[in-house]
Amino acid sequence: MNIMKIKQIIGSAMLVVIALGHASVTFALSADGEIPAPALPAGCEQLTVPAGNVVAFQVYAVGVQVYRWNGSSWGFVGPEANLFASPNYRGLIGTHYGGPTWESNTGSLVISSATTAVPCTPDATAIPWLRLTAVSSSGPGVFDGVTYIQRVNTVGGIRPAADGEVVGQEAKIPYTTEYYFYKQAN
Repeated sequence: MNIMKIKQIIGSAMLVVIALGHASVTFALSADGEIPAPALPAGCEQLTVPAGNVVAFQVYAVGVQVYRWNGSSWGFVGPEANLFASPNYRGLIGTHYGGPTWESNTGSLVISSATTAVPCTPDATAIPWLRLTAVSSSGPGVFDGVTYIQRVNTVGGIRPAADGEVVGQEAKIPYTTEYYFYKQAN
């Protein structure tokens, strides 16, 4: 084997090692290859997902919570967010919008109902943490078969404190969060 071929093989092997190391950090995989469930603060035990479900996927969201002024209060309209594979908001994998719906770039989606939300508010300056139950999901992709969704580690997104100026006025309040998606254990 010539020296150029050996260098190419070593270079390729190093890229694979770097990529694998990056994936384990990016997706926070545990030693057994599963993504651990998020740590819940005291008082948020109600967000625990029922036994028989495991974390299948975790994403990091950055976007806005949209509110509309009705003349006497700000009503929640829905989220508008991008979903990323890494905590530094790289690797766009999909979007999150009203429904609430999460849709991957591959076309899979999961929809929950706001009526299934179980909230917890560990930070009064941010939107609540939630556990939601999926009401439908489809594939192909990461969101197919999702049973539960947790919204944790929220920053921002709370409705405006000041009154609106005109009926129908919208306010888009920036927020970030992490979403954990659960599926039935095999």
